Amino acid sequence: MDHIVTVQEAVTAFAPWMEPTDAQLDAIELEMPAILADVDLIDAAIAALETRPAELDARRTRRARRKALATRVVLANRAGCGEAA
Repeated sequence: MDHIVTVQEAVTAFAPWMEPTDAQLDAIELEMPAILADVDLIDAAIAALETRPAELDARRTRRARRKALATRVVLANRAGCGEAA
């Protein structure tokens, strides 16, 4: 029988120094528009799956896809110019 102590040690073994660095948090902040655009795309896809397909759902999905791609292009251009890591 495994003791809970071994599991607890693995869970609590993380030290405060394992937190994200400022550079990692800045990178996340820089990518936040793309993350939110991806969330909108997933929401649109889920909404389209939950109901009978309608033209409004298709438009919403296309709009969300275009927004996600546009934000990715902006991030790629920033990275190409040396603004992002």
